[in-house]
Amino acid sequence: MADKSGLLHRLGNAVQSGTGERLDGKSSTVSSGDTRFTPPVSPASQDVESLEGWGFEDTRFVVQPDGSTLLTGTRYNISNVALPELMPWFAAKLASPLGYDNRNEPHYPPQIPEAKKDPALLTALRGFLKEDQLTDDPKQRLRRGHGHTGGEIWAIRYTKLDRVPDLVVFPRGHDEVVKLVETATKHGACVIPFGGGTNVTEALRIPLSEARLVIAVDMRQMNRVLWIDTVNRMACIEAGATGRHLMSELAKFGFTMGHEPDSLEFSTLGGWIATNASGMKKNRYGNIEDLVLDMRVVTAQGIVERPRQAPRESVGVNPRQYMFGSEGNFGIITTAVVKLFPLPEVQRYGSVIFPDLAEGLAFLYELQQSGAVPASVRVMDNTQFHFGQALKPAKHGLAAKLKSELEKVVVTKLKGFDPYKLAVATIVFEGSREEVDFQEKTLYRIAAAHGGMKGGGANGERGYQLTFGIAYIRDLTFEHWAIAESFETSVPWSRALELYERVQRRVEKEHAALKLPGKVFFTGRLTQVYQTGVVIYFYLGFYAKGVEDPVGAYAALEHAAREEILAAGGSLSHHHGVGKIRRDFLPEVYSEGALALNRKVKAAIDPENVFGASNSGINGPVALTPNEEPH
Repeated sequence: MADKSGLLHRLGNAVQSGTGERLDGKSSTVSSGDTRFTPPVSPASQDVESLEGWGFEDTRFVVQPDGSTLLTGTRYNISNVALPELMPWFAAKLASPLGYDNRNEPHYPPQIPEAKKDPALLTALRGFLKEDQLTDDPKQRLRRGHGHTGGEIWAIRYTKLDRVPDLVVFPRGHDEVVKLVETATKHGACVIPFGGGTNVTEALRIPLSEARLVIAVDMRQMNRVLWIDTVNRMACIEAGATGRHLMSELAKFGFTMGHEPDSLEFSTLGGWIATNASGMKKNRYGNIEDLVLDMRVVTAQGIVERPRQAPRESVGVNPRQYMFGSEGNFGIITTAVVKLFPLPEVQRYGSVIFPDLAEGLAFLYELQQSGAVPASVRVMDNTQFHFGQALKPAKHGLAAKLKSELEKVVVTKLKGFDPYKLAVATIVFEGSREEVDFQEKTLYRIAAAHGGMKGGGANGERGYQLTFGIAYIRDLTFEHWAIAESFETSVPWSRALELYERVQRRVEKEHAALKLPGKVFFTGRLTQVYQTGVVIYFYLGFYAKGVEDPVGAYAALEHAAREEILAAGGSLSHHHGVGKIRRDFLPEVYSEGALALNRKVKAAIDPENVFGASNSGINGPVALTPNEEPH
C-alpha cells in the first residue's frame, strides 16, 4: 500500500533545456515558446525474443518429472518456482491425460519456403541500407511471416507455413522507410510492416496468390523517443518502440503513456495504432485512438503528416483516422505524437471475491456509473479463479498452510460462497492520493452491496502481474497435446451475461459435434468497462491428441463462438482486430456500401497494392494454404 517513490513521483523541479523551460507534471507554471527537448538515446536492449513461441527466449513453462511445472528464467513473479497444481488442474479441466510423459515434441524449425530473388531490387536497397539491415535468413523470414494465433504457432512447430516473406528489412529512420517504399514500388515488390508480431488475427500470413517478392519491414530498430514536451504533455515516438521500452524511457522523465495491453512487453506503438488497440488501464488513460494526437505515415501516394499538433481540431476528413485499425493495408506508420500523463503519485492494488459472475457484472455496472472507476478492474469467472489458484507455488511451512486453510474457511463457510461459482475482481488504483482514496472507498462500498468480500492487495497485484506470465502457457499446452487461443468482444451491459452463457453452451455443443476428446476448455473475464457496455475476453481450447486436424478443429470452434457472439449482440472484435480470421464476418457488421468505400479508399491510396497484407477484407477472400480459407 506504500506510495511510489523516486522515478514514480513526477519530476520535482523545472529544468532548463533548449529554447524553453520544461516543467514536471506537478508544477503550476507554464513556460512559453518551444518546450520540447530530445532525450538521450538509451543503449539497445540485450533481451532475446523467442523465434518459436511467445516471449523471451529464456522464459518458458516446463513440466518436471514429478508433475510440477516450472517457468524458467527470473523475469516474472512466478518464475523459477515449482507450480505443483498447474498440469493436474489442466488435465482435470480437459478430462485428458496431460502430463510429463505425454509430450507432443515440437519440430522447429519447419520446412521453410525458398526465398524469391530479385538482384536489381537488392542492389537498389543496398544503395541506402547497410548490409546488417537486410536478411534472407530462413528463420528470420519465417518469424516475420506469422503472428501468434494458435494455428500459426502450431504450424511452425508441427507442420509448416506455405508462404513467408522473401526478405526482411530493418529501417532505422523515417527517410529510409520512404526510400524503401519508393524502391519496392519501382521494382514491383510487396511490402508488409512488422511490429512485434503479437497479433492473433493472422494479419501477417501471406496469401498464396501473392506472386511478387515480399519484403517484411521490421520496424523495431526505429524505437527512439524523438522529443518530449513535459509542459504540454506530449511525446513524439518512433513506431517500432515496444511497450516495455517506451514505458521505461518515459518513466525516466516522470511520465507514462498509460497504454498497457497484455502484449505490452513485445507489441509496438505502430502495431497498437494499426490494430486500434486497447490496454488494461484504458479506464484511466483511454484507448489508443484517445492517446494518439498525430502520426507520420509513408504510403504509396506520399507521406501523411501534419506540421503541428493541437488539443483538438475540426479540419474536415482527417487522413490520420484511416490508419487506426488499418492492419498494414495503407502504409507504414513511422512516428506518432502521443499524450503523456504524470506517473501516478499512488498505485495500489486490490481484489474482491463475489458470490458469482452475475454479481461481479452488476458490480461493474454500478461502478461505471459512480465516477470512481479505477485504472484497471477485471472480473474473472470461476474457471479463471481456479486457474489463478493452480498457478500458485507450493505452500511451505505450517504458518503458510494454516493461513491458506483459514482463508478457505472464511470464504466458503463464513461467507457461504460456493467455490465452484464465485468470481474474483482484480483492481489497480492509480492517481493522486485523493483520487485513489475516493476510488477505493467507493469501489469497496459498491462491492459490498453486491456481496463482495475484500481479497487483499497482494492477490490483486499478483492477478494483474500474472497477465504477462500466463501468456507463455498457451505454448506449454501445445507441447502436451492441447490447443488453445483467446478472443474477445464488447457487448452492451444488458446482454453481457446472456452472451457469455450462450457462447459457453455453443462451444460445448460444437466440441461434442466434432467428437473431440475430453472436455472443452472455456473461460472468460470482464475487462474494460464503458458507459454503454463491457468487454469480455475468452479463452478456448481442447485436448488434440488423435485429432486429424487440430488447427482446423479449433478454427471451427472459434468460428462457432464468433457466430454466437454476433447473434447475442456482441462486436466482431474489441481490440484484436480483423486480420484474416474474421474477414468472412464483415458483411454482418458493415453494409455493402461501407465495405465498398473501404475498398475504394484502398484503391486510391495504394492502387498497385504495394501494401499487400490483404487484411480486413479490403482485397476480398484470399487462400492462405492449399486447402484452407481464413476462418
